[in-house]
Amino acid sequence: MAAAKYIFVTGGVTSSLGKGIISASLGKLLQARGFKVTIQKFDPYINIDPGTLNPYEHGECYVTDDGAETDLDLGHYERFLNTPTSQANNVTTGRIYNNVITKERKGEYLGKTVQVVPHITDEIKRNVFQLGESGDFDFVITEIGGCVGDIESLPFIEAVRQVKWDVGANNFLVIHLTLIPYLSAAKELKTKPTQHSVKQLLEAGIQPDILVCRSEMRLPQEIRKKLALFCNVHINSVIEALDAETIYDVPLLMKKEKLAERVLAKLKIPNKTEPNLDQWKDFLGNLKNPTDEVKIGLIGKYVELPDAYKSIAEAFIHAGSVNECKVNLQWISSESINEENCQSVLEKLDGILVAPGFGERGVEGKIQAVKYARENQVPFFGICLGMQCAVIEFARNVLKLKEATSTEMNPDTKHPVIDLMEEQKKIVDLGGTMRLGAYPCNLKKSSKVYSVYGKKTISERHRHRYEFNNKYLERIEKAGLKATGINPDTKLVEVVELEDHPWFIGSQFHPELKSTVLNPHPLFVKFVEAALNSKKSNTKN
Repeated sequence: MAAAKYIFVTGGVTSSLGKGIISASLGKLLQARGFKVTIQKFDPYINIDPGTLNPYEHGECYVTDDGAETDLDLGHYERFLNTPTSQANNVTTGRIYNNVITKERKGEYLGKTVQVVPHITDEIKRNVFQLGESGDFDFVITEIGGCVGDIESLPFIEAVRQVKWDVGANNFLVIHLTLIPYLSAAKELKTKPTQHSVKQLLEAGIQPDILVCRSEMRLPQEIRKKLALFCNVHINSVIEALDAETIYDVPLLMKKEKLAERVLAKLKIPNKTEPNLDQWKDFLGNLKNPTDEVKIGLIGKYVELPDAYKSIAEAFIHAGSVNECKVNLQWISSESINEENCQSVLEKLDGILVAPGFGERGVEGKIQAVKYARENQVPFFGICLGMQCAVIEFARNVLKLKEATSTEMNPDTKHPVIDLMEEQKKIVDLGGTMRLGAYPCNLKKSSKVYSVYGKKTISERHRHRYEFNNKYLERIEKAGLKATGINPDTKLVEVVELEDHPWFIGSQFHPELKSTVLNPHPLFVKFVEAALNSKKSNTKN
């Protein structure tokens, strides 16, 4: 294959149908045949990136190695394909307009009137072709966020129409994901919403090549025929996408429906090999047939919306499969924990994870959870703010520095054991200005974290402004909380762990962002193992 092939995934009828999972599943099926695949997401909102969005509004903000703050679908792409994404894989309307306006201000349009067509659509296409022309990929799959017919999606849909004429019909394909609702009163599956959605695409000048139909019920042959007839697609290109037990079932369901074969046939690519999904099937086998179960409490302030901690939840699924163990996550609001109820809320847990977050709301509950884990020998894992809470708790209750806290919570504290990084103090703009992306970290050879990774230097992704204050390092280490991971360039503390505890580790970085199906993150794997051991020893006692 010389030129890259461009596949676009659009959505109709309703949002949240799973365009990201379908895109990732198709990518996986093509990759399993030996093709090089990348997936990008176009988000129609005007924010430059989701970095300033409330997690309740948007779910988690996923961070790439190169420091891009992106949509959580990029996490799915990485978890399925096991290849890193970058800034180029997530583009918003805000980024597009920002780039065009910047060019206009510099005079790059030579006095021309700047318009949606061609200037905005050209900028959208530039972002599509940037990946395809790199020579690194056989397929570029582009997911268009939102629904066909949304006002904010129109420039993206127009750009997709133009791409077909730029690259030729044999290098271009559109998959339209839509909903076939079941009306229980009429006991019927209804195709009309899909017909209207395809009609809107046709009005925009785009004929979908493949329909992927989300449904709770099997699609009978007559429904497939009706969809094919009214939507002008071949009956073999009407693909059924039933609700799945787990998102990791979807590649196998799409294989059964021959989605990748239809794509390859339409793009006139010989389909010589069967996809190799043996490792994927092994993972699913372990996931669905656990030999044990652990209860792990996820202590956070956004627990009403699990998508706010999507990567952590998925990392536990990967780690559970390795340990042949079902991880039963207990979503516990940190605001609901206090000194009086702490034991009754946490005593039935086999492990405690204190989640990342920003701001002071719920922090005291997180600190109480850390204290409980430390004093009761419960396996503990703190990520980002969770690690910082471990430091604050230790300073308060072991070093007896009662006012110890982070300057994020109290700028005037006497004991700022967590403080704003020096280079952050002059920053006014909030978007894209944190410590973002992958940084190296050196691990101490005698540490538990070194035994987890099995190597001295690691690279992990960050997203934070506040850091361990090294002025307190000597006192904290002397009392037993060791800094076992240090950034070689800045000397910032990246990992702390407690001596004389079965498993007590806090990381300033976000290990969950690197966990994939084929490479589960070792920190999560060993934490689940520690929770299992804790459960067994408690049962014995």
